[in-house]
Amino acid sequence: MKRVIAALMMSAAGIGSAAADTPVKLVLNWKYQGPQALFFLAEDKGYFDEAGLDVTIDQGEGSAASITKVATGAYDVGFGDINALIALAATQPDAAPIGVYQMFNTPPFTIAVKADSDIQTPADLAGKTLGGPASDGALKLFPAFAKAADIDPTSVTITNMQPNLREQMLMSGQVDGVFGYVNTIAFSAKAAGIDPQTDLRFISYGDHGLDLYSNALVASKAFVAEHPDALKALVAALNRATVDMIADPAGSVAAVMQREPLLNEEVEIERTKATIAAEMNHPEIAETGLGAIDPDRMRRAIDIVVEANELPRTPALDEVFTDRFLPPLSERPTKVVD
Repeated sequence: MKRVIAALMMSAAGIGSAAADTPVKLVLNWKYQGPQALFFLAEDKGYFDEAGLDVTIDQGEGSAASITKVATGAYDVGFGDINALIALAATQPDAAPIGVYQMFNTPPFTIAVKADSDIQTPADLAGKTLGGPASDGALKLFPAFAKAADIDPTSVTITNMQPNLREQMLMSGQVDGVFGYVNTIAFSAKAAGIDPQTDLRFISYGDHGLDLYSNALVASKAFVAEHPDALKALVAALNRATVDMIADPAGSVAAVMQREPLLNEEVEIERTKATIAAEMNHPEIAETGLGAIDPDRMRRAIDIVVEANELPRTPALDEVFTDRFLPPLSERPTKVVD
């Protein structure tokens, strides 16, 4: 009888523990792709469960849109563009979320043109038509790019399009160039039978003075205030999964394929490796570790975004990013490629 009672007590304790798991609604930056493997690895390997978290992961509609979705309270945390967060913090400081893990530390923002285009430099964009999804991070940052490249943004016609039409509209000549993240465009083109190395050319924002951070894990002010321990546990779980993804990019993509089997696995493996090697590979991580920032560099980024968009105020650094939820440096990657 004692054994039965003990078993029942253990069972009840288990039920109580499961019921006590903190629910977390998380929105991704985009549709399922290889580099999002870290989120699904954390789920599949039980890292969320070990942390006492009940995480729901939804697809996103763009890196800038994810910031808005967290700001409105639709999601507790999101994976989105820190520059969109800066802009929101400048205009709606009470609503803006805050960055807690800086995943992409090298600017991926670009304008892609056809390889045979007469657009060679930013100055050649005058009189041209550029397109991109309305919530695209590179499109949102075009005023900053135009200022840095010393071109008149009003000389360029901007049109919006559905994300799945971006490469098609470029190659058919409906637009002269398209905004996007370099790896998003390159590998979406590849999946569509376009060779990005021979058919496309990229005008990188980073080559024209915009040394910006990009996508980060961000959290709503409400979640930070009400569930700080859960947020710290979430960041730790995702950091563990990031370490796993870096160690085995090809193997990690299997977690994405389970959710979206229609993807081209080989393309997604290449996309993941390219993302790790480029967007997560700023030299500063040797000192700061992945997930953290260089405060001076982030302050410069804030100034760039505020000035280029003529925003009403300049957010303080601690309105944009906090390191209080990061795991110790010893647990975070300081090198992502050999």
